[in-house]
Amino acid sequence: MPSTAALRAHLLRTGLAGTVRTSREDSLRSYRLFAARDPRVLIGIDPEGDWRQQDLLELMAHRCGVSADPAYTFGHDVIDPELTLAALDAFADRLGAAARRGEPVLLGTGHPHRLLGFYAALANALSAAGCAVLTPAQGRCIDITTRFGLRPHRLEYVRGVALVRPCEGERPGCEPGAHTHSPLPVRLALAAAADAGGPLPKLVIGDHGWVCGAGQLGFEAMGPADTNDPAPFVGQAEGRVSVVVPLDDSVRSAYYRPLARYVLKRACLSQ
Repeated sequence: MPSTAALRAHLLRTGLAGTVRTSREDSLRSYRLFAARDPRVLIGIDPEGDWRQQDLLELMAHRCGVSADPAYTFGHDVIDPELTLAALDAFADRLGAAARRGEPVLLGTGHPHRLLGFYAALANALSAAGCAVLTPAQGRCIDITTRFGLRPHRLEYVRGVALVRPCEGERPGCEPGAHTHSPLPVRLALAAAADAGGPLPKLVIGDHGWVCGAGQLGFEAMGPADTNDPAPFVGQAEGRVSVVVPLDDSVRSAYYRPLARYVLKRACLSQ
């Protein structure tokens, strides 16, 4: 396991934290859309509070470390690596508790190109510890809105991690799947698990619509989020998301491996 100092250096060197590739313009646009209750940015969260753009900026400054200055409108965003490290520790502690209790878990991602390997390492370790890694609604189809309009997708599991693939254009079994922020896949999976009589997950681990959609339905959920994704942080602030790890979610997939090793070691789940 990398030491805390080594992991901090890794976060900064790879752009997972520190100055990240996510632009300030993109983040501010997301805050504006969230304040306007645009479902593309809510990604499954139904906010209880009256979240104005300034409120969101202050929240993201507190939770991520972005600049709280509304006059800063161009350039790259910033994530405080200390906040990332603290959240990774909380993430690992909850992961360890799930393993000790043998809790059923559900893992899913809307970023399979980047984060599949990270989640797969967690799924493998949790399964080895005796947790049921759930795969409800395997192969079921769902319509998801894309930039090309409504398109049919298929829910599949790769190495214990849920993702969606277009029903046309990809060969079955071909990795890594489609990028989506939609909460519809996790709703489908949870509904299928309930219809089958369980088990239901005690913990959902994922990103975007997976963590927000599960949290909104009352399931404990945790995962990573970037500076242009305020919904998980709002969910955390309102008590519907357990842990959110601030980091850039679009760097090379290999850069997330030290994070997986770190949290698994802290959770006493290293192989």
